[in-house]
Formats: sequence, C-alpha cells, structure tokens
Amino acid sequence: MRPRAGEGERGWGELRAPVAKSTLSHHLRVLRDAGLTRTRQEGTRCFVILRSADLQVRFPGLMEAVLAAAEDEDVGRQVGVQAGTPA
Repeated sequence: MRPRAGEGERGWGELRAPVAKSTLSHHLRVLRDAGLTRTRQEGTRCFVILRSADLQVRFPGLMEAVLAAAEDEDVGRQVGVQAGTPA
C-alpha cells in the first residue's frame, strides 16, 4: 500500500521502503529541508506529515501531477506503510 498525500501524520517507524534506514532518514531530511514535509518529535518517536495544504496554495496542482505521474509510471510501488497501521 502506498502512502497517499493527505493521509495524515505517520510515525517514522511505520514507513516501509526498500532502502537502509539511514537512506530513508536522509530522504526524509531532504524532504523536510525542502519544505515538503513537517516533522514532529514526541519523546523518542518522530512523526512526519506531508505539507499538502501549504504546497497546494503555493503550487496549485503540483502534487496531483506528481502523484499521477508516479502512478502512470509505477514509481514508488514498493514504498508504503507497514500493514495494519491505521491512517
């Protein structure tokens, strides 16, 4: 299952990707530094959320276009959240 834009906040440990944890951590940092995600820390847990509303205001239609292109080209099929994790 792919995470979808607007699904809400996810715990970092809930994310599933075919890369090392250090690589996933790097990618999440790049997304955060670019302003695409917001990260919140609660104790030792870290939560990530896509800044969908902010992106829609600044770049109308961009996320829809990116997600549609990813779907059309079957990019990110192996990326998602762990089974049994509520949205």
